[in-house]
Amino acid sequence: MADPAGAAGPQVARRGRWGDLALQALIVCVVVGACWWVVDRALGTLRERGVRSGFDFLRDAAGFDISEGWLPFDSTQPFWKAFLAGLVNTIRAAVPAIVIAVVLGILLGIGRLAPHRLVRGLSSIYVQGLRNVPLLVQLLLLYFALTQLLPDAENALQLAPGVSLGKSGLAMPWPVHGDAGWTIEWPERTLFGVTGGAALSPEYLAISLALGLYTAAFVAEIVRAGITSVGTGQVAAARALGLSPAQVMRLVVLPQALRLIVPALTSQLLSLVKNSSLAVAVGYPELVSVANTSLNATGRPFECIAVVMTVYLLLSLLISLVMNRYNARVALRGWQ
Repeated sequence: MADPAGAAGPQVARRGRWGDLALQALIVCVVVGACWWVVDRALGTLRERGVRSGFDFLRDAAGFDISEGWLPFDSTQPFWKAFLAGLVNTIRAAVPAIVIAVVLGILLGIGRLAPHRLVRGLSSIYVQGLRNVPLLVQLLLLYFALTQLLPDAENALQLAPGVSLGKSGLAMPWPVHGDAGWTIEWPERTLFGVTGGAALSPEYLAISLALGLYTAAFVAEIVRAGITSVGTGQVAAARALGLSPAQVMRLVVLPQALRLIVPALTSQLLSLVKNSSLAVAVGYPELVSVANTSLNATGRPFECIAVVMTVYLLLSLLISLVMNRYNARVALRGWQ
C-alpha cells in the first residue's frame, strides 16, 4: 500500500521551491522598479532646473593633466581616458599595499604567538597601535614625514647604488627601450629634482605604505585566529614525528588555518582597495581624485559618482571571485 505522506513530501518540496523563486522574482522587480523611479525623478528634477545630464561628456576633452601614473594622460584627451588613468593609478597603489599587508600580516600573526616574549610584545604593540589609529591620520603622518623630514633631492639618502630617497620621492634605475635595444637608465640628481630612471612620488609612497601597514595589523589578527583554531593535538603529533617548529607551522598548521584565514582576508583586501580613495587627501591622482576634478569641470556630480561606484563595485567583485576560487582550492587541500 502506497504511503500518502511519502508521496506528498516531494510535491510539498517542489511547491516550496517554486514559492521561493516567485518571492525572489517579486523582490527583484520591486528593487528594479524603485531604482528606476528614483533615477527618473532625479533626471526630471535636473531637466526642470536646466542642468545637463547624461554621460556624453565622457567624449569631451578633459582640460586637465594627470601628474603621474602608468597611463600617460594630458589635457587634450577625453574624460573617459582620465577615469581609466585614475583606475590604473588606484590599482598601482593597491597592489603593492596588498603585498605589504599580506606578508607583514602573516609575520606579525605568527609573531603574536611566538614563545619569545620580546617578539610577542613588539608584535602586539604594532597591532594594537596601528589598528586603533584612523587610517587618514596615519596617511597624513606618513606624507608629512616624507615631505618634511627627508633631505632635498640633491642631498637625498643613498639607499643602494642608483637608489635614493628624498623629498622628491624614491629614485631607482629602470630599464628603457631605445635604438640600442633594452638598456638600464640610471637616475641623475639635479638642482630641482631627479631625472632619468624611475621615480615614485611622496604621494604614491605615502598611500601605498599607509594602506599596507594599516591593513597588516588586521591581517595579523586574522592569521593569529586561524592558527589558534588548529588543534594542539595535531601540533603535538607533528612534533612527535620529528618535524621542526618551522616545518610544523608550514606543513601542518598553516594549511589548515587557511580555511578560516582566507574568507576574513578577502574582506580586508576589499577594504584596502576601497580605502585607497583616501589618497585624494594627499593629492595622489587616483580614481576619486580624477572624479572630483571631472565633477568640478563638468557639473555632472551624479554621473561622476556613478562611474566611481561602478568601478569600485567591479573591482570588489573581481577580488571576491579570485579569492573565492582560491578559498575553494585551499579548503580541498587543507581540510578534506
